[in-house]
Amino acid sequence: MLLTKASLAIRLSRLRVFDSANLRREQYPTDSEIAADILWKAYLLGDLSCRTAADLGCGTGILGIGLLLWGVKRVHMIDSDEKALTIARENLTGVKSEGSYDLIHADIASFDRKVDLVVQNPPFGTKVRGADRAFLEKAFTLADVVYSFHKSSTAPFVKSMGSKHSFPVTHQWDYDFPLKHSHSFHRRNIHRVAVSAFRFVREK
Repeated sequence: MLLTKASLAIRLSRLRVFDSANLRREQYPTDSEIAADILWKAYLLGDLSCRTAADLGCGTGILGIGLLLWGVKRVHMIDSDEKALTIARENLTGVKSEGSYDLIHADIASFDRKVDLVVQNPPFGTKVRGADRAFLEKAFTLADVVYSFHKSSTAPFVKSMGSKHSFPVTHQWDYDFPLKHSHSFHRRNIHRVAVSAFRFVREK
């Protein structure tokens, strides 16, 4: 049965997230409502009819699991943090899908399987300079269609990266990204950051 955006958001909201996020890795959980919204947009644009997809820096698996729930046949979920993958594996035990997946404990630089689609919420590059660039450059080598989250303030850089690699941005959707209190020095329970999701398509 075809999912609705609301039903997908509910199912994703039940997934376990990081117990203690690693700030150096910029492990900020993707909000379930935002994840459902971007996947819904991908569905409306015909991008979820693909057979293979990758979630680079998958963390606890919310985007990759969303792809599986929407019917993508094969999803590769890659992360260098073994603890994150342990949570992702736990989350996947409750997922009923006809698709298959693999969890890959590795740096994204070592992943080289061609796929139809990449959906990713990479580090924003505020802790490790250039981390966002590395994720985009890798994604552009893997698929013809890429969805990627970045801080809205970096939109000019993100678009120039796409143009440089013959991946123009076709769509930009803006969100107030909720970052929940996860460390003792955080003063607010939820801090919102302006984040945009960009859709890139390879020029033919």
